[in-house]
Amino acid sequence: MNNRLKQQLDFALEIDKEKNIFRQTHLSGHGRNENDAEHAWHMAIMAYLLQEYSNEPVDIAKVMLMCLIHDIVEIDAGDTYAYDAEGLKTQKAREDAAKERIFSLLPDEQKEELTALFDEFEAYETPESKFAHSMDNLQPLLLNNSNGGGDWREHGVTAEQVYGRQSKTRLGSEQLFEVVDRIIRENIEKGNISN
Repeated sequence: MNNRLKQQLDFALEIDKEKNIFRQTHLSGHGRNENDAEHAWHMAIMAYLLQEYSNEPVDIAKVMLMCLIHDIVEIDAGDTYAYDAEGLKTQKAREDAAKERIFSLLPDEQKEELTALFDEFEAYETPESKFAHSMDNLQPLLLNNSNGGGDWREHGVTAEQVYGRQSKTRLGSEQLFEVVDRIIRENIEKGNISN
C-alpha cells in the first residue's frame, strides 16, 4: 500500500471516533443522546432537502461536506454544549488543536482542503457556511421540539439563549428562521423554555 492511501485510510479510521462523541440532544422519540456523526449526517441530508430555502444560491455539495466535517474536531475537543458559557470560552483553542492533529493525518493537499473548509464554516461569511450553520442550529432544535423540549427544560435554557443562537439561522435562511421562531414561541408558551 502506498503512503497516500495509508494516510487516507488512517484518517477514515480516526474519524470513526466521532461516533463516540455524544451530544446533549436526544434522538427523536425520546431516544438516547445522539452522537456527533449522527448529527452531521442528519444536517447534511437536511441541507440537501432544504437548499431551496437558502437566502442565496449555494454549492450544495460544499454545504454537505461542511456539515459532515464540522464536528470531527470534537474527537479531541469534546462536544461543547451550545449554552455552556464556560465551555464556549475555550472551545476555539481546543478545536484548533484538534483540527491540526486530525487533519494532519491526511495527505497535505487534502489536509489543506478540509482545513480551509472547516475554517470557512467557522468564519460564517460565505453563503455556504451561513446555510450550513442554519442546519447546525435547526437540526437539534427539531429534535428537541419533537421530544417536548426536554433538553431545554433539563438545562434551564432561556428564550434569550435560544434566540441568541438561532438569530444566526436567519443569515442562512429567513424562511427557516420563521419556522424556528414559531417553534421557540410554542416552547416558551408550554414552559419548556424559560422567558
